[in-house]
Amino acid sequence: MKIEALRSVPLFRNLDDRAAFELCNLLTVREAASGTSLFYRGDPGDAMYLIETGRVRISVKDADGHDATLAELHDGEFFGEMAILDEQPRSADATVMTNTRLAVLSRDDFRNFLHANPDIALGILTAMIHRLRRTDELLRHRVSRNANEEEAARLTLADRAADKLAEFGGSWKFIGASVAFCLFWIALNTWLIVRPHSFDPFPYTFLNLVLGIIAGLQAPIIMMSQNREGQKDRLKADLDYRVNLKNELLLSEVLQRLSSIEAALHAAELDETASFKSD
Repeated sequence: MKIEALRSVPLFRNLDDRAAFELCNLLTVREAASGTSLFYRGDPGDAMYLIETGRVRISVKDADGHDATLAELHDGEFFGEMAILDEQPRSADATVMTNTRLAVLSRDDFRNFLHANPDIALGILTAMIHRLRRTDELLRHRVSRNANEEEAARLTLADRAADKLAEFGGSWKFIGASVAFCLFWIALNTWLIVRPHSFDPFPYTFLNLVLGIIAGLQAPIIMMSQNREGQKDRLKADLDYRVNLKNELLLSEVLQRLSSIEAALHAAELDETASFKSD
């Protein structure tokens, strides 16, 4: 990798000529075609990548098995540094979106270079925090959407009918229809009371029976609708808990990496002090 291309990466823009030349000698150039998978979640993290030209998608699979894109990286950006800092497996998948030219830096070379150039650690930390904030926004968006999707997927035909009946039973339309029905019933039977064809004479006992049946059926329908609202609230609370838990884990991970960077900086200072004393 040429020094001009290396300086196009914001992380290494302020390197002096000696450090930039040293880093170029450590990098291995790799060409990747569109659709190539660079690594998967759970793979060992043995290198970080710098994008010279092209685009790379960083993604994970959510609990429903859907791919969630965390970031789309392009020229001048880097990725894969998390696994080589904490020596843990990869936390996401990396897939090439277009024909891409990459520069690969191995774990041992990266750590040695970081010891010799501790200022790079601040740039890496800034980029990691930016990606963490972007992941937080993605998680909030997906939880809001998934709660509605999961609730809609659980509804049956009977549930939808109960919701419609409960919505109608709690409206002014239902009150107006009930009053109109009662007035019509009373008027009809009052007009027929002078005739032998009256089927519900005063005091309209059959009307009371019909109204009692309607009220008796309406109550459990409304309760079914309310129970589903309670289930939906519990679902949202559970998804909120998962998001909070993920954020807590991500924050703990950032703190661990901060400690790793701080230890690396301290080790570099000790090496410089020892070198100064020996001179």
